[in-house]
Amino acid sequence: MISEYIPILLQIVVAVGFAAGALIVSVLLGKSGLRTRTKDTAYECGMVAQGEAQPRFSVKFYLVAMLFILFDLEIVFMYPWAVVYREAIAHSHIILWSMLGFVSILMVGYVYALKKGALDWKN
Repeated sequence: MISEYIPILLQIVVAVGFAAGALIVSVLLGKSGLRTRTKDTAYECGMVAQGEAQPRFSVKFYLVAMLFILFDLEIVFMYPWAVVYREAIAHSHIILWSMLGFVSILMVGYVYALKKGALDWKN
């Protein structure tokens, strides 16, 4: 019984050994390089770097991104409903009202985001 697990254990040993070896080689070779100010500056296609390496984004950017993901994922849930709706003639009223409830909850969230100014870029 144990002989059946030998290939899996061997693969785990090889994977862990490769990962550890790559990290050790990276640490050993990384310390040997000389660091200068020129080497540490960001390279931007031959242009002189301006500003910080990581620009700061407004909180609005992340808020709009999260709202986009939220509403985008909710729309994805409508595709299976649309596919099943034609086939489920007997239960079409139940399916229709459940989707209208779902869309109304989405609309409440959307109106709330509009009222709070979450989609207003000027403020």
